[in-house]
Amino acid sequence: MKRVTGIGGIFFKAKDAPALQAWYKQHLGIDVQEWGGTAFTWTDGEGKPVAGTTIWSIGSAQGDHFAPSTATFMVNYRVEDLHALVKALREEGCKVLEKIDDSEYGKFAWVIDPEGNKVELWQPPAGQ
Repeated sequence: MKRVTGIGGIFFKAKDAPALQAWYKQHLGIDVQEWGGTAFTWTDGEGKPVAGTTIWSIGSAQGDHFAPSTATFMVNYRVEDLHALVKALREEGCKVLEKIDDSEYGKFAWVIDPEGNKVELWQPPAGQ
């Protein structure tokens, strides 16, 4: 079974999210959208889009999306078979959170690494 196949997103908290979003937009040219981030579309060597995106997002330091972790970041990893990976991680003694989300955006689960960081696992919908 393949485990992680790529990075689906990078999320981090900021003391002043709107100001930091504006800095990245102005100085690094990231097309920060109203929701606080952007979706980078994957392309081939010729610049043609291929299936897949990577989300980049800055949120408020007050948010609890990373709980129970107290880290200021969370990485979302793409996986091929979320349920099989969650089962394997539990069998290996990893701290996997009970909740698994299934939505139009795909399937999501979370595991806490040995340093206490929340790691998001994402199985994209078919074709993405």
